[in-house]
Amino acid sequence: MMRSTPSRAGVALAGVAALALSACGEAPDEESNDAAAGGENSDYTACVVSDEGGWNDQSFNQSAHEGLMAAVEDFDVDHAEAESSSESDFVPNVDSMVQQGCDITFGVGYLLADAINDAALENEDLTFGLIDEWLPDEPENAKSLVFNTSEAAYLAGYLAAAMSETGTVGTWGGLQIPSVTVFMDGFADGVERYNADNDDDVELVGWDKDAQDGSFAGSFDDQNAGRTLTEQLLAQDADIIMPVAGNAGIGGAAAIEQDGEALMIWVDSDGYESTDYGSIILTSVLKEISQAVYDTIEEGVNGEFSSEPYIGDLENDGVGLAPFHDYEDEVPEEVKEKLEQLREEIISGETPVESENAP
Repeated sequence: MMRSTPSRAGVALAGVAALALSACGEAPDEESNDAAAGGENSDYTACVVSDEGGWNDQSFNQSAHEGLMAAVEDFDVDHAEAESSSESDFVPNVDSMVQQGCDITFGVGYLLADAINDAALENEDLTFGLIDEWLPDEPENAKSLVFNTSEAAYLAGYLAAAMSETGTVGTWGGLQIPSVTVFMDGFADGVERYNADNDDDVELVGWDKDAQDGSFAGSFDDQNAGRTLTEQLLAQDADIIMPVAGNAGIGGAAAIEQDGEALMIWVDSDGYESTDYGSIILTSVLKEISQAVYDTIEEGVNGEFSSEPYIGDLENDGVGLAPFHDYEDEVPEEVKEKLEQLREEIISGETPVESENAP
């Protein structure tokens, strides 16, 4: 679906386009621990536990799993994995990784913070990683991998406002937790910057940054709720919508596709490649979870594991915007140039992006 160049895109954003299973609650069987038995690092085992979104969420769980599997292939290590279907699976799944002697166990997402933190405190001979949240007690054998996605979402908000034909854009989240609302804060600020630069009044629906109040599905896997929330924003005339909700966002994509006029901004992974909805995806706010997981495993394999937190931002390419793909020719050059200018301003500190939810 290609749309004509909107009149609002009269300013700014450049090379940003280039920025760029086991049963639930059960220990994996022997076949799932298949990583190059007999390889030079086969005495090292890297493991990961999903949150309730599962490995096929086309978002952050899937990204973490892909990072694990890339490391398995490149470093000849063993691996194990546990896919959670509910919060009640978190502690048993982490425990199963410990019982298998995993040298490092990653928990994916805010909801696994307590399970990973407690396991690290109880198993000082093993190492752990928590994706998307700080470890409460900062154990010396555990690493937080967090991402300041407000910076990249700021660019996405500016882009959305510039490309909107209705003058209304929207966003909604899975759960109201910092790793979700940090996206929404940045998006809101990007829309505000577009309005200030262009004396415009593009409206944002679905999130009020000042009040920290907005629309949430209540989970990361309820596609019906995601569809309903998206339909509500479409009814308010939003024509570009950013769900921050993992697999629940797929429900939103279905609603946008049926609408036939609106576009979507995906998050975490490049939705053009990871979902079946590339034809409606303007861009994606990337969170380089795969690379962070891969790099942490490499540290462990080399005996260099550090509990120093990893914070992904625009400067270290830990976050960014995906290419515009089908919309590369639809985004005006002056908008692309403005986006690149904003990216440089954010990195230099000239344009601060502030969010109470940022890491």
